[in-house]
Order: sequence, then structure tokens, then C-alpha cells
Amino acid sequence: MVYSDIEVASREELRDIQTERLTETVAYAYENVPYYQEALDEAGVTPDDIESVEDVSKLPFTTKEDFRDEYPDGLFAVDRSEIARLHASSGTTGKPKIVSYTDEDLDVWREVMARSLAAAGVTDDHVVQNAYGYGLFTGGLGFHDGVEELGACVIPVGGGNTARQIDMIQDLESDVLSATPSYCLYLAEAAEEQGIDPAELSLSRVIIGAEPFTDPMREEIEEALDVTAVDVYGLSEIIGPGVAIECEHAQDGLHLWEDHFYPEIVDPETGEPLPEGEEGELVLTSLTKEALPVLRYRTGDMTSLNYEECECGRTVVRMDNVTGRADDLLIVRGVNVYPSQIEEVMVDIEEVAPYYRIDLYRRNNLDTMELTVEYCESYEGTHDELESTIRQRLEEILEVKPDEIEVVGPGVIERSETGKVKRVFDHR
Repeated sequence: MVYSDIEVASREELRDIQTERLTETVAYAYENVPYYQEALDEAGVTPDDIESVEDVSKLPFTTKEDFRDEYPDGLFAVDRSEIARLHASSGTTGKPKIVSYTDEDLDVWREVMARSLAAAGVTDDHVVQNAYGYGLFTGGLGFHDGVEELGACVIPVGGGNTARQIDMIQDLESDVLSATPSYCLYLAEAAEEQGIDPAELSLSRVIIGAEPFTDPMREEIEEALDVTAVDVYGLSEIIGPGVAIECEHAQDGLHLWEDHFYPEIVDPETGEPLPEGEEGELVLTSLTKEALPVLRYRTGDMTSLNYEECECGRTVVRMDNVTGRADDLLIVRGVNVYPSQIEEVMVDIEEVAPYYRIDLYRRNNLDTMELTVEYCESYEGTHDELESTIRQRLEEILEVKPDEIEVVGPGVIERSETGKVKRVFDHR
């Protein structure tokens, strides 16, 4: 279902809208955000130099460090009296990134979330159980407002409290669950422990996001819960969830609402724009934000862009599923390793549960990598046999091999009640 006509607009119409909104946004940011005035002056760029959307590469980047350096409100473009809501990132690696919204910004957020939900196959007849955390995290309220904007019923369960989540699904016959991919698997596992077949629950689809995942992990979710799993993408610095989403029809890339968020792909090392179709770091520019306009934000997420029309008829650009983060790249003994590479192997081995942990150490001036993996409850072989299988599969894709592989029983690796699972522990 197409929620807005802009989803099927011609590329020419989209380009005209982007040009108009980009030129307005640059002028607005220059006039109202001292940080951007200084950054553009330093780059030798004026708002008059931005005549079309093709000129976006003239603008300087914005980074997460800029958000932290300008903490709490140095990037705001409006007075506090005009701000309707504030959110923040987790701040696990330092000061949180504070983001702000005017009433108009909240209207845009509701609209792009309603678009996203409709693309995922959610209708106004559905009951949506929202298992994203409410509060400063943008996931909970972002989904909540979008469901209400669409006209569907929302159950604001929030994160965690898994036993109650299962009760609500059973008692209220929820059609849709919004949660992180790892929490979907955790919920299915918890249901089985209660003697409930998760595939018999009333859910028809889950909308998963907030952490990278692989196609095998998606297949695991779909099989365990007997659902369609649709990937959603967003980030607080740009608006929150609702920047892009897969359509239920094709599940072939995430439709990015480029009338509000202009995407680029750049080389993560040089920052140079890459040709269409090449994988690199996603850079986003907000085109309609009032409280917090953001120019060329380096998301750190690795993906590619596809401008071909989708099977569903939508013409907006599609971004590939995020394969990892540029800043999540592990360098072990001079070799690049992405955790997603390891996850893809783990999920593809039938005897292995989709839970693993990577520990990195430096011993005697040498990097070492240790991998802990759980086996499935149905596995009847030995630890040594499974370890040998894992090592053999990893050798086919990784240039650097784990120094140690430990196979452990179901439930040994710590789970997160809120869904996000920390998989990499760098002790170096």
C-alpha cells in the first residue's frame, strides 16, 4: 500500500523537490546555527553556492563528534521555547547526542513512520505491539506516533518484560511486533521455555531494526515466529526510526524517504562520493528539519544505493540492508574483520544458536581473537565436533582466524532484556 504519492514520483520530480529543500536547508542552517556558519565559512562555501542537489558534496560533513562537541544544544536552530520534544542517544561512548523537534518536525516524523509502516504491510486494522524502549531513545515514541498516525492500534509494552510481552501477544492477539532482531529471537526462545510454540502466536509480521543483522538471522526469525520480518532504518541524529524501510512486497532493499532525507554513499576512509551501486558509508542530509537541521551526517553505516524502480512500484531510492558500521570494523593483526562476517557463518550452521561473543585481547604485543558460540538445544554431538565445523567454515571467509573457539550450552551467553546484544568486547 502506498501511503503518499511521493513514493511513486518520477526521479525528476524528486530531484526538483530535493533541490528546493536542500537550498532552503543550507541557507536556514547558515543563518540559525553558528556551528554551520563557521563550518561553511571555513570550507569556503556560501549558501549561494548550493544551486542544486548535485552541489551537496561541496558541503562539509557533520559527525557524531560534532554532536558531542556542541553538547547539549549547540546544533539547535531554534530557541528552547519552540522545541516540543527532546530525545537523546544512549551515550555509551561519551556524552549522549541530544536531538530536538519542533511541532512541525514531529508531524514529519509521524508521517514518515506511517509511510514506513504502510510499506511493511501494516494497516489501520492491525494491532501493533511496540517492544522498543520508550523514553529518551527515539525508537519507542517514534513507532508509537507512527502507528497512531496510520490509524492502527498500538500496545505500548516497551522493552523487556518478556513474559508479559508473550502474554500480551496471546491475550490481545497482536498482529505486528516492532523490536530488535535479537529480541525477536529472545522472545521466541522464551516462549519455547514456557511450553509455547512461538510459530503458533498471532503475529503475522515483525518490524526489526536498531542493530545490524544478516539474512540468515532474518530467516531464523521468520521461521521461529512464522512471520514476515521487515527491516526498518533510522537514527536519532536525523529523525529517529522512519528514515527507510523494506516493503513487504519485495523485501529487496529499504525505501528511503528521500524527499525528507538526502542520501549519499562515500568512501569511509577518504570521504569521497562513490558511484551508484558501490558499497560505502551512508551520509544523510535532512531536508525538512526545523529544530535540528543536519548537513551531510556521516552515519558510519555501510550500505549501497539502488535507484531502480522496485517491484512494488515505489520509485524512491532503496538502500541495501546495513552490513555493518565503518567504526565497528575490527582490525586484528592488521586484517579487517567485520562481526557481521562471523554472524553470517554462525547463523548458517544448523547446530549453532544465533548467539555469539567475540573477545579481543593483546598478548605479548600480538592481537588475539576468542570466539564463544552456543549450540542449539537439539544438538547431540560433542563440543569438539562442533568447534571443528565452526573453524572450518570460518576459514573459508576470514583472513584471520579465531585463536580460540569455545562452544557452550544454550543460554550461557548473556542476553539483553531490551534486545540489543553486545557481541564484541575489545580488551586491548
